[in-house]
Amino acid sequence: MLKRMFVAPDPGRARLRFAARAVLGIGLAVVVCLLAGHSLVGAVTGGLAALLTLFTVTDPTVRGQAVTTALLPAVGVPVLAAAAELHDVPVARDLAFLAVVGAGVYARRWGPRGHSLGVFAFMTFFVAQFLHATPAQLPELYVAVLLSVLSAAVVRFGLWCYERRLPPAAVPSPTLGSARAGGPASLAGSGLARVTTRQAVQATAGAGFALVVGQLVSGQRWYWAVGATWWIFVNTASRGETLVRGFRRVLGTLIGIGLGFLVAVPLDGAPVATAVLVAVAVFGIFYTAAVSYTWMMLWVTLLAELLYGLLGVLSPGLLALRVAETGVGALGAALAVLFVLPVTTHAITDAWIQRALRCVHVCTAEAAARLAGSPTADPAPHVAELEQLLGRVRLSVAPLVHPLNPMPARKRRARRVLALLDDCAREVRGLVAVAADPEASHDARLAAACWRVEAAVEALIEGRAEPVRSPAEPPTEPALAHLHGLEQALADLAEPLRAPSGSRPVDA
Repeated sequence: MLKRMFVAPDPGRARLRFAARAVLGIGLAVVVCLLAGHSLVGAVTGGLAALLTLFTVTDPTVRGQAVTTALLPAVGVPVLAAAAELHDVPVARDLAFLAVVGAGVYARRWGPRGHSLGVFAFMTFFVAQFLHATPAQLPELYVAVLLSVLSAAVVRFGLWCYERRLPPAAVPSPTLGSARAGGPASLAGSGLARVTTRQAVQATAGAGFALVVGQLVSGQRWYWAVGATWWIFVNTASRGETLVRGFRRVLGTLIGIGLGFLVAVPLDGAPVATAVLVAVAVFGIFYTAAVSYTWMMLWVTLLAELLYGLLGVLSPGLLALRVAETGVGALGAALAVLFVLPVTTHAITDAWIQRALRCVHVCTAEAAARLAGSPTADPAPHVAELEQLLGRVRLSVAPLVHPLNPMPARKRRARRVLALLDDCAREVRGLVAVAADPEASHDARLAAACWRVEAAVEALIEGRAEPVRSPAEPPTEPALAHLHGLEQALADLAEPLRAPSGSRPVDA
């Protein structure tokens, strides 16, 4: 975990800029709220609204990000009103909270925008519980949310819109193709075959368990358990991913609680020191989010402790209660993914690997067409998509390579698959680099090699081996050498991808 944090690459300093801009945007939002005469509760609400605005909006284009940001208050304000109005009606409040959980997860079917709006809606309800918002406070909270979203937008799209200088991010299509019987047909299926629908049911069931048990543990801080269940489901698609994320959340919370005893409790809400540490915690959340969920949860926990210190309610007993409620939430998520419409790791991993293999073939065909002189062939966007797909494969395979996985044979096989897919990507990148050279010439053997790559990809997807027809002498031409390496990597993938029964690949 330490290595992942301190040695992780940061191409173009993207994570650094992401985190620094968040501190600037959230700081501006809090200052604007204070200048507007808001109370501490209003300023905290504004700061959290700005944090969510800068963190959750992930559309691939700047224009799409701006539209999603503009829509956030339209979702957040009604949810905030409902949470405050139902504050003294526990049953109705709890049912509304569960409805927000289910709707928020189901909204992922509409892509990054649906995901962002769902997260903002849930967290608005959560923040209302965190601050014990009442109807009398609503006018101030409305203004705080609007001012903070506007402040965050000014920083993101005006003062520091570094995304305008970057090429559009490659976003793989959500459709994953077929999976084995018993699993969802695709992420874009219908009814309960759709993963987002299943997860909406799972999240609601898990949150219901967390809500009931959380209230038995504490009638005041029960929402921590619901929040833990919710965030465990974010950015996961299978049973294994959710269980691993739950483990990491508990671990990050425990470390954060230990850090809180050393830092937040002694501060006891001292304004200047707490404000500085809040900025550090915000930076840590944004900087580590893409690298380690455990590290991110450490900073989230520290931020919550510092805010409770500002509100004057922080104590060792409260920290112990947070650990207990987080454990309840993690248990709720685990029970839900294990027993409520489970989505197997196999189904998701198999589908993403198939998408990655097909992308390998498209990259190869485009590069060969470019070498043949086609003016319209451009493999570069497909290479970017391949990188995104491989990242998604790594995420889906993470449960199999986790240190606590008790099945060493499957762990070795999963690592072998990842290594060979990385070999494929390396050869594809080399081939595309050769094709980009204006002096590179077409070789008649390229067409035959590309055909063999296509045959190998189809064989892997169908679960059968495709023999490598190696040339008598290894090719020396750069393009052919990369194609030969790609053929060999695809052939080597046949064995680890084949299930123990020999029927389907990647039995997870």
